[in-house]
Amino acid sequence: MRLVLIGPPGAGKGTQAALLSAALGVPHISTGELFRDHGARGTALGRDAERYVESGELVPDEVTVEMVRLRLDEPDTGRGFVLDGFPRTVAQADGLEALLSGAGLRLDAVVELTAPEQVLVDRLLGRGRQDDTEEVIRNRQRVYHRDTAPLLSHYADLLVSVQAVGPVEKIAEEVLASLPAQAP
Repeated sequence: MRLVLIGPPGAGKGTQAALLSAALGVPHISTGELFRDHGARGTALGRDAERYVESGELVPDEVTVEMVRLRLDEPDTGRGFVLDGFPRTVAQADGLEALLSGAGLRLDAVVELTAPEQVLVDRLLGRGRQDDTEEVIRNRQRVYHRDTAPLLSHYADLLVSVQAVGPVEKIAEEVLASLPAQAP
């Protein structure tokens, strides 16, 4: 099963990706983790990414897509994967589609996790992180709607929407129940 999780900040993508990864027996691939891993190993891609992250800018699509390509080439992705934090833009989605089609593969589903904006803001404020001020959180919501929400129409034929409110295990059950039947 090859899945992409999409949702605004606070929707629980990382939590759901971990649960779905375990349930499906496929790796959870987070671009944040890829950036940290490449940075820790001092790779050229990691150094490129760090320059942007440290200046508060988005890592360019070509750097992110290349990191994902390298990760998807690893043997544990043979049965599929759950992508969390990628793609974030239509350009990244095009890059992912090129990677997959080059290997004769395609996505099985794109899962949108939804929740009312105030619920999302309250969740993020509840984490207690220093950088999670209401102003910063609301700006991250605006950036999501501007840059990432266009993926919803881009992936309309693969899109499954699940309300991400309630116990995390129940949400994961709803996501699993909404997925297409796995091909043998």
